Amino acid sequence: METYLTVALAQYPCDRDPAVTIQEAKSTGAEVVVFPEMYSNGYARFDPTDSAAVERWRNGAQTLDGTFIKKFREAARTSRMHVVATFLEIADPKPFNSALLIGPDGQIILHYRKVHICDFDSPEVECDRGKDFGVAEIQTTTGKITIGLMICMDREYPEAARTLSRAGAEIVLIPNCCDLATDRVVGDVRIAQMRGRAFENVLGIAIANYPAPRCDGHSIAIDPNGAVIAIADDAPGLMIARFDLQMIRKVRTDDQFRWRP
Repeated sequence: METYLTVALAQYPCDRDPAVTIQEAKSTGAEVVVFPEMYSNGYARFDPTDSAAVERWRNGAQTLDGTFIKKFREAARTSRMHVVATFLEIADPKPFNSALLIGPDGQIILHYRKVHICDFDSPEVECDRGKDFGVAEIQTTTGKITIGLMICMDREYPEAARTLSRAGAEIVLIPNCCDLATDRVVGDVRIAQMRGRAFENVLGIAIANYPAPRCDGHSIAIDPNGAVIAIADDAPGLMIARFDLQMIRKVRTDDQFRWRP
């Protein structure tokens, strides 16, 4: 019996039509497609001391029932795909850096607001913090799978992955916007870090990043033993990863001491 889940990581700039990408992912046999962080504006930077620039940025925030999210929901329904859509979410007093897990019927399964924001720099200096990490069970051709979400900076905090693992997440999907392999200060430490996170919490991890020149690409998928399943270069494209669910569940059963001390 087939026990693999195929995940597509949409390493594309934000000006690409998400419907085209979702259909492309469908044609590969993927059942889930993940977009990079804050795809509604490409994680656009601005001068925080320029009130007009801040206002223009905030005016680009999206609602759950607005046209930007409707595009993803309609494309998910048309292609019968699970989709992780990302956006700057309008809210009062400050917007959120948000992600939605959308089902193949176009319905929102999980709504996540980034907990660990980069409030020391643009653009997240103007964002509010989310409060909770959550998981959701999705139905795929291989049966039900429990998915968790986090966003970029959340990766840096051990409790994010630990919380999701303890909540039952088998695979964590991570929209991203930063250099993963060629950071000018830390090099490829974030890839090593994510391999460690997957190993210590016994779960699969998939990260969708922006291509060069916005970031350095290197979207990546990692199994619960910390092994790299697939990794992209820095060019735009769709990276495909196949997670062995039977292996994930066996390791999570055999090595519970890692995630359930």
